[in-house]
Amino acid sequence: RELVDGITLKKYIEEKNRLTVREAVSITIQVAMGLEAAHRNNVIHRDIKPQNIMISREGKVKVTDFGIAKAATSNTITSNVMGSVHYTSPEQARGGYSDAKSDIYSLGVTLFEMLTGRVPFNGDTTVAIAIKHIQEPIPSVRKYVPDIPLSVEKIVLKCCQKSPDRRYQSASELIRDLKQSLITPDEDFVHLVDPDEENATRIATEKEDRELRRELQRYPDEDEPPVRRVKKKSETSGNGSRKKRRIDDLEEDPVRRRYHDEDDPEEEEGPEIEKVTLILGVIVGILVLVILLFVFGTKAGFFGDKTNGSGQDSSVGTSGIEIPDVSGTSFAEAKSILQGKGFTVVKEDDTESGKSRNTVTGQEPAAGTYAPSGSEVKIRVATGNGAGSSSATVPSGSSASASASASVQKVKVPNVVNMPEDTAVATLIEAGLRVGTITPVSSAEVKADTISRQAPAAGEEADPNSLVNLEISTGPEKVSYYFDGTIAAPTSQEASDYTAGVPVQIIFIASDGTVILNTTATEFPYGPVTAHGLKVPTGAIKMVYTVTTPDTVDANGNVTPGKSEQRTVTRAVSFTKE
Repeated sequence: RELVDGITLKKYIEEKNRLTVREAVSITIQVAMGLEAAHRNNVIHRDIKPQNIMISREGKVKVTDFGIAKAATSNTITSNVMGSVHYTSPEQARGGYSDAKSDIYSLGVTLFEMLTGRVPFNGDTTVAIAIKHIQEPIPSVRKYVPDIPLSVEKIVLKCCQKSPDRRYQSASELIRDLKQSLITPDEDFVHLVDPDEENATRIATEKEDRELRRELQRYPDEDEPPVRRVKKKSETSGNGSRKKRRIDDLEEDPVRRRYHDEDDPEEEEGPEIEKVTLILGVIVGILVLVILLFVFGTKAGFFGDKTNGSGQDSSVGTSGIEIPDVSGTSFAEAKSILQGKGFTVVKEDDTESGKSRNTVTGQEPAAGTYAPSGSEVKIRVATGNGAGSSSATVPSGSSASASASASVQKVKVPNVVNMPEDTAVATLIEAGLRVGTITPVSSAEVKADTISRQAPAAGEEADPNSLVNLEISTGPEKVSYYFDGTIAAPTSQEASDYTAGVPVQIIFIASDGTVILNTTATEFPYGPVTAHGLKVPTGAIKMVYTVTTPDTVDANGNVTPGKSEQRTVTRAVSFTKE
């Protein structure tokens, strides 16, 4: 358990109406990093929404309330537990399986709300909203805020695709595009899966195969097969009651009804359908036989050598995802490539290699072999301590030099001014640079907690792995003032009718409304009065007292008593800078 001193993201959005693009993207990156850690440990949150995201007073983002989270390896059917309907994924709304991509959908809806100040779907009932998540495409954020960059718009669209296979396949993929959007917001680098590409035939992964088998076991067809022959005319007597019973059965069992929705009870399948089915079965059998002959013939050498160096057939007969060759690249690049393919990366230090530090020296399993998505790939990374190694560090995101003596290619320093600190650091590391000193500096022009200056400047060329020093804004300079002195009585110029000893109310206020003193005095000078930490350089002392006018006598000798009248004296005061 952890106590977070701050507010929920929902409250923050309500206070600001909507967030800036940079602020919304930065918050989303931090949430995605939390989800990446959870997914890496096979935990699915299943209730990502602004109400479950906390922002601390220091600006740190925390994902909370794992109350309906489940292990990704368990049977993650939502059953009776579903996250808030405004942020739920289509598969959760249907009551189906939820995985890491369900969290990505909900995070996409949360990003939509941060950018626009509203949720994409609303309705009179939770059912109506859930149906919209299932059926309606998510509206563009540019519909509500036209100046949102193209890349951010497409990131939201990709997160909120109806099909999980068309979304980001991992939180790390999402983080990569979010960071890129901060650097080149108007570039079209977000890849949305084409529907034709999505529907292409592919080999199911082991995970998909297990889920499909579990799904089929939940709905055993015990009563009758889905395809039936039409009864002969002589057998249709009394069919009305049997027809009614079957309709009742389908109404009671929605699963069977799903399988029979397209079957009319009296449809005529007949001998022609049986012949077509038989012919198709024979054709499929022949195709399978030809493929098997080709595979075994290739391995036997009848059709030439079609296998790669590992003996794995490169065209047919494989299952899983091909492992790419990352030898010779930097660790950061290798990690990005492998995670992009859906693999889990395990790093092992290679202390004996003579290659430059951070260079990948080997991998297991070997490149060109196949493994299911989520499998571990071990990569050995040079520490730079081996014999003949170069002291230079391979910059993140670039390929290792084939020779330590080769000329070093310069890298262009990216612009990180106005970025939050964590985003700026990530941007520099991705460019192959290192962060030097980070100095807090007050600035009235640059927002607090963002980079106000960098050296070298953006656009300059620098050696890989060189240092970039940063200055981070603490906001406007915090100047304070103080007052230390006494308060004199009203002078004859200020109040000609003031008499010593008369009670005077003293109200001492700074120009920003801060009350320094509020009291009544009869003796002057009053004090000493001391006040420190004042935020403005000026203030005012208001003194209020009462006088009685003299009695008056008219021509007839009638006496009118004097009246009590209130007088006010205001005196300007300047404070001293601390």
